[in-house]
Amino acid sequence: MAIARGYAATDASKPLAPFTFERREPRDDDVVIDIKYCGVCHSDIHQARNEWGNSTFPMVPGHEIVGIVRAVGSKVTKFKIGDRVGVGCFVDSCTTCATRDLDLEQYLPGLVVTYNGVEADGKTPTQGGYSDHIVVKEGYVLSIPENLPLDAAAPLLCAGITLYSPLRHWKAGPGKKVAIVGMGGLGHMGVKLAHAMGAEVTVLSQTLSKKEDGLKLGADHYYATNDPATFPALAGSFDLIICTVAAEIDWNAYLNLLKVDGNLVLVGIPENPVPVHAFSLVPARRSISGSMIGSIKETQEMLDFCGEHGIVSEIETIEIEQINEAYERVVRSDVRYRFVIDMESIKA
Repeated sequence: MAIARGYAATDASKPLAPFTFERREPRDDDVVIDIKYCGVCHSDIHQARNEWGNSTFPMVPGHEIVGIVRAVGSKVTKFKIGDRVGVGCFVDSCTTCATRDLDLEQYLPGLVVTYNGVEADGKTPTQGGYSDHIVVKEGYVLSIPENLPLDAAAPLLCAGITLYSPLRHWKAGPGKKVAIVGMGGLGHMGVKLAHAMGAEVTVLSQTLSKKEDGLKLGADHYYATNDPATFPALAGSFDLIICTVAAEIDWNAYLNLLKVDGNLVLVGIPENPVPVHAFSLVPARRSISGSMIGSIKETQEMLDFCGEHGIVSEIETIEIEQINEAYERVVRSDVRYRFVIDMESIKA
């Protein structure tokens, strides 16, 4: 066993603190990665604070991991020492299920999440990227394009794929009108990706405070949802709306912004049930759906797409000692637009 240094939540009510733990010995199909940067996702906060009710402690969060390959097992063929790689939201999945589908593995049984889960043995806790290194099966390691800076590429492993997957699935592209609800860590990635796909992009944000950023990042239009004129003006406008916020909103009002056959997709997860009136759906054959990250295959496709288009996240880099302050700032929406931890700071 190799000793790893990280930061962990030991209780839902306590701040994250230094934590030493054991990583498993590498197997012949494993890749050992020195973690250089790890993005801070809002789901890290939800889980560290047990806001979803399924947390186990101690927990080392982090599933937006980028780094350099330190070692590879004897059967590894895709990677070599020195490669730039990433690890996202899961590190294993069922490889024997009759229903296995490599395009949809994130929705199937047997998924092993990067932290706050257990390994395929059913008992060893998984620990995430707020640490100095990680050991991951080759099939769940991703290649980072050479032209993308590692720090700004880290959030692509969750925020990027979370937006890319529904945009691709619902065929965002030329001739399609796409609205992104929320201009935050997820939303700003949606703007960049939808723009690169050729869609006409609108941001729907509570206020116009980030309008300049939104237009600079690729939005064609920007509206404030606190303006009572916005919803009547945009009724029946969009083919696709992706809601990135976890706040309570008027779901029926947003559904009425869709065209016939339009779809409202949730990637943010609100705490309470989503109340929808049938008459917001039936008269225009509208749908409301959800989407969760992407498969390894699709995540690599997303990374390659970002490499081709020079897309990365807008980030603020922090040291690991600043993580608790960063959590509070994320809750206040006081970051433009994603925190990334420089893991060199854990060695200091």
